[in-house]
Amino acid sequence: MKCVRFFSLLAAIFIFVFSSCNKDEDSLVIPGAYNFENVNYDGQLQRLAMLLEIKNYITTANTPGVVLDAERLKAMYANETARAGWQGAYDASKQLKGKTFEFHQGLFEQLLEGIAQASTSAVPGGPGQAGIVASNDGGKQYLFNENGVEYAQLIEKGLMGACFYYQATAVYLGDEKMNVDNETVEPGEGTAMEHHWDEAFGYYGVPVSFPSTPEPAFFWGVYSNRRDPQLSCNQKMMDAFLKGRAAISAKKLEVRDEAIAEVRANWELISGATAISYINAALEEFDDFALRAHALSEAIAFTYALQFNPERSFSIEEANQALRLIGGGSEDFFEMNLYQVEPAQLEQAREILAKGLGLEDRMMDL
Repeated sequence: MKCVRFFSLLAAIFIFVFSSCNKDEDSLVIPGAYNFENVNYDGQLQRLAMLLEIKNYITTANTPGVVLDAERLKAMYANETARAGWQGAYDASKQLKGKTFEFHQGLFEQLLEGIAQASTSAVPGGPGQAGIVASNDGGKQYLFNENGVEYAQLIEKGLMGACFYYQATAVYLGDEKMNVDNETVEPGEGTAMEHHWDEAFGYYGVPVSFPSTPEPAFFWGVYSNRRDPQLSCNQKMMDAFLKGRAAISAKKLEVRDEAIAEVRANWELISGATAISYINAALEEFDDFALRAHALSEAIAFTYALQFNPERSFSIEEANQALRLIGGGSEDFFEMNLYQVEPAQLEQAREILAKGLGLEDRMMDL
């Protein structure tokens, strides 16, 4: 009899707690767009614009005869304004380098030096020779290193992962930035907690009325749009960002934490599914080296990004295993060799990613 009473009491407690959580979310007023009071993520918008300028500059090297300036590239990365030659106007305190995962900042400087060196090649690329390689029909051409890796993709998409994705999912939505003052309102920025949430949203790169207004979108916003037909990720991401910000303002931190988990899970799906989509593209164009290596360089960068999510579905070793399979035997960007990749390796990498993300039934359609 005591046992029955105990379980009855336990059930009652569970129902009370569960219904309380639901009431917390149900009573929350969530707007249809990111139009909260006191929002500022200008620093994130500046960094998006900086990376766009770097991307535009490095892709000029896909034209024969264009030689990139390594020192200018590194100055752009660190926002050393006098040397960067920016087209836009950026605050001197904003930069990409300082927001990149600390232990990989040197990696990106090496990549910037590497693409500048590859651009000096005066001959077409091939095994053991950096240079431009054209697609079979001559419609596309890309600058590759001597191992067929397109540094432009590792730089752009790599910084989307090691800077934007890392800052949003691990830093601004992490404990250190979330366990802060949520009482004192700074005009134009809100409380410290609200401001940190807004900064995470800024790295998503979408309009405030997304997804009803899907454009203009930048970087992660672009790939969210591309994956939306398969994943329905646009609305899920926006709903999570709106719910979390509203919960912070309403001091409902349990709901905020639910939203953090939702942002992290859906953002990971976008990155992993995009990697799979590029593996599929490489398999479809396997006999056209330029198109294959271009797609694989993108797949490498989106797989690399997965490590930065603190609630990732992959161990570091699983992510590295996928990188080795995509990169011809190495997870090291500078030792990868895309001339050595075989279709069976790519199919195995696709299976690893799909299994970790729960996308086995959709991996062929991404």
